[in-house]
Amino acid sequence: MTKRFLAAAAFMLLQASSVHANDITVIASTGMSTLFKHMIPAFERSSGHKVLISYDTSNIILGRINAGETGDMVVLTGPVIDNLTKQGKLVAGSRVDLAKSGVGVAIRTGAVKPDISSPEAFKRTLLAAKSIAYTATGASGIYFAGVTEKMGIGAEVKAKAKTPAGGHVAELVAKGEAELAVQMTSELRGVPGAEYLGPLPGELQMFTVFSAGLFPGAKQTEAAQALIRFLTTPDAARVYQSNGMEPG
Repeated sequence: MTKRFLAAAAFMLLQASSVHANDITVIASTGMSTLFKHMIPAFERSSGHKVLISYDTSNIILGRINAGETGDMVVLTGPVIDNLTKQGKLVAGSRVDLAKSGVGVAIRTGAVKPDISSPEAFKRTLLAAKSIAYTATGASGIYFAGVTEKMGIGAEVKAKAKTPAGGHVAELVAKGEAELAVQMTSELRGVPGAEYLGPLPGELQMFTVFSAGLFPGAKQTEAAQALIRFLTTPDAARVYQSNGMEPG
């Protein structure tokens, strides 16, 4: 965490509209978890607010919200935020884009680095791998499964796939349970024992925008808005970039 970012955090305290410390309930995609684990403590120290945050894949969170779960703020992929807003489950006009991430590949630290520089090389690497990890319900996992189908190797990849419902699949390569991990770039970085190999080849790449939205009837709307402002500063943008994401 840079001194400049901490200074920005202190500035956000002065900009906060509420002078009282509050608990902010947040539901967020695991695609943002690595970033938030670095950034949220700085917000808490500067504002006095406490952020109570839970992580899951976008599809699992969507199911939770459809089942009636609520809070103050949610961070999901942009299209999901828009759909929930149309259904009246989020406040109209509250969407704020935070950052976007591409899909990448990770291997175990110290392993031989396979070639993923082109679609052809990536296909050969996928076929040669003994096991491949990706999420069953996350946007990146669903997208990757579709990519393998288009490449004509869907059945081969599925036969050796490790597909947890969510979480950081790079942990599986770190444990030696999978040879390759495919997930959002932001989720692959910073996992102990795993090494980020690189992004999917250009024409196979997909970028996902992560956006924040507010729940209707939120108890801590002003505090949640202060958190969103904190997450969209130029200093926050530099943190996103240092973790393989682009500012929203």
